[in-house]
Amino acid sequence: MSTHTPEHPEPPSAEDRTDAPAPGAAAPRTGARPTWSALRHLLLRLHFYAGILVAPFVVVAALTGLVYIYTPQLEQALYAEQLRVEPGDGAVSLERQAAAAAEAHPDARLSAVRPAEAPDESTRVLMSADGLPDGHLLAVFVDPHDGAVLGDLTSYGSSSSLPVRSWLAELHRSLHLGDAGRLYSELAASWLWVVALGGVILWTARRRREHRLRRTLLPDASATGRARTMSWHGSVGVWALAGLALITATGLTWSQYAGGNITQIRAALDWQTPALSTAAVIDHHGHSGHGDHAGHGAPATDLDAALAAARSAGLDGPVEIGVPQEDGAPYTVAQTVRGWPVQQDQVAVDPADGTVVEELRFDDFPLMAKLSNWGIGFHMGLLFGLPNQLLLTALALSVAAMVFWGYRMWWQRRPTRGGAFAWGRPVPRGAGHDLPWWCVALVAACAVGVGVLLPVLGVSLLCFLAVDAALGLHHRRRGRPHASATPPST
Repeated sequence: MSTHTPEHPEPPSAEDRTDAPAPGAAAPRTGARPTWSALRHLLLRLHFYAGILVAPFVVVAALTGLVYIYTPQLEQALYAEQLRVEPGDGAVSLERQAAAAAEAHPDARLSAVRPAEAPDESTRVLMSADGLPDGHLLAVFVDPHDGAVLGDLTSYGSSSSLPVRSWLAELHRSLHLGDAGRLYSELAASWLWVVALGGVILWTARRRREHRLRRTLLPDASATGRARTMSWHGSVGVWALAGLALITATGLTWSQYAGGNITQIRAALDWQTPALSTAAVIDHHGHSGHGDHAGHGAPATDLDAALAAARSAGLDGPVEIGVPQEDGAPYTVAQTVRGWPVQQDQVAVDPADGTVVEELRFDDFPLMAKLSNWGIGFHMGLLFGLPNQLLLTALALSVAAMVFWGYRMWWQRRPTRGGAFAWGRPVPRGAGHDLPWWCVALVAACAVGVGVLLPVLGVSLLCFLAVDAALGLHHRRRGRPHASATPPST
């Protein structure tokens, strides 16, 4: 087997290695190395193993997320018959449209209405029905110009996503494997920021020693072999870091275990998204609420009056009107625009007289609640529309490319002179032996803290350490010399 073809490259030289000293730099000491040198090798080993083992999950999350962000366009294309109507001048009342939906589905219960905003849009009447999964509603589409029912689809969540978006969202979140499947996406999100941040630290530290700012940010066109692959891997990682950190932070809020911890922290620090306080029950001293939709007496206020009250309070654009589900409960009217500028104002409307009894303005949200809202909108590709989608596309493709380059560097690192097949060499163990006790304690404390906050990361890290320790013990028992923390020179 040739050792000089592109498929069977030469072993990496010192210039090719991430951990190699800069040209002209003093040779490393043969005794205890400086703390940063030992830390760098420890970080390099973590980056290597986490990248090798977690990268497949990260790629799956990136590619499924890439498809998901274009679901608004997919919905418009697949469900045009339900979402679009022939433009017209007149419109029937929301009450009549809701009645048409109720007539088409007499066993369903009215939950909310999303009025048509443009002349060519349909009204979406949301109804609860038996047999639907948790969080799902029946969306009945009505022509606002003549009240004709156009069809129905299932709808999920606060975004009222239709079947294709719901299916792709579940694919991204759990691969349709239930709670067990959610571990894959949480594993990917938990490790993504660690691998990305660690890689950027390693890359920029090396380039800073070499005084090569341009080659830190741009690939080195003059490099060859493993150095060229590393140049692309590192420079793209620098540009992608901020976006990947934001995707990680927002993605973890939806996760199964870390998400619960984040929710508790937000509650303790009063960072939660506020809600209308009058959304429960208004006491009218015996006056019934919107009993017609709830199955009781005739209401004093209807859907059209509730919408008019919200419009007069300044809620323009697309809204969702929540219908009272018990006596005395108010209508809730909420803006649904997640794009910039975000429109998320809400009002509560008294069903007895149609007055606005409470207002909740997005401008009054706590800063962290605003940041969370913006971050989730960015994660879903909604905050800035098409530019947001294109940026997320670039991030997803950069993740896939960096994983490819990472595996390629591993392959290029393999020994080839013996002519036999071999895996790429791992970064040698033993760097922790050269760290001072206080540094070991600090690293351990950080690992424990992050592991408690992100349990899937903590458990997987323990698994990595256990496997690494078992491999080291196996090698020692077979009489192999203990690998030095200093990388091989070949």
